[in-house]
Amino acid sequence: MNRGDGLVQRRRGTANSGNGPGAQDGSNEAQGGHSDRQSPHDSDGSSLKDLNSNPALEEDSDKETRLTLMEEVLLLGLKDKEGYTSFWNDCISSGLRGCIVAELGLRGRVELEKAGMRKRGLLTRKLLLKNNAPTGDVLLDEALKHFKETDPPETVQNWIEYLSGETWHPLKLRYQLKNVRERLAKNLVEKGVLTTEKQNFLLFDMTTHPLTDNLAKTRLVRKIQDAVLGRWVNDAGRMDRRTLALIILAHAADVLENAFAPLSDDDYEVAMRRVRTLLDLDFESEAGKPNANPVLWAVFATFTK
Repeated sequence: MNRGDGLVQRRRGTANSGNGPGAQDGSNEAQGGHSDRQSPHDSDGSSLKDLNSNPALEEDSDKETRLTLMEEVLLLGLKDKEGYTSFWNDCISSGLRGCIVAELGLRGRVELEKAGMRKRGLLTRKLLLKNNAPTGDVLLDEALKHFKETDPPETVQNWIEYLSGETWHPLKLRYQLKNVRERLAKNLVEKGVLTTEKQNFLLFDMTTHPLTDNLAKTRLVRKIQDAVLGRWVNDAGRMDRRTLALIILAHAADVLENAFAPLSDDDYEVAMRRVRTLLDLDFESEAGKPNANPVLWAVFATFTK
């Protein structure tokens, strides 16, 4: 699951990735500076508070439609008018499962076991259930149920593989979360972001989910662009945890390009260079910092190491 590469050359095209209809899972804009110097908008950076200790979705004070990490990543990947993801994107499936684990970590439902005297790495530490109370999200609750039923606990990397169905272990196949894209799209339909249509692709009909709330998508794209341009702080510890996770996991799912496509070439280059800065961080060191969330860093390490 190495998604650490691929930030070298811009792909020319529209904000929507790919050229074909997306297969279903399993079996079933804001401009910034033109260099790494602080842009005119970066004067805000010095006054930014540390948002890293405010992990819960429920604590978000925004009045906008609240989306989970999974929904945000899928929204980035969907073609606005066509309503499906790229047929050629083979990373979004595991990327969405990583979002599920990260979302549970952000909500304080799971945690990593202690590193111990041996200072075990993020990818060898087990994922522990901290709170199995229902979240109100069917996918998150299903994942929590699997975590609860598994003894001994598994690592974050293993769980992402199991939830994706990417395992040869016959006893672990039951952990696969099926039809994740379709279920997330239905959530977005219920939230008024997408609609549901039927499209004919010659040999088959497919349910698609075109964009209806352009403002929601615009806000999402601007949030990502601002994080690496106008409000760039050059310190992962001072970034909002949820935005940090969104950027890295959107890259893991190969949909981050869609957020940067509207940018000028200069801004695009700056944005990608700063994303690379995040991907090249020492995740083990970052996870050991005060107020860090080790679950997030373990998820990041799964896709970039």
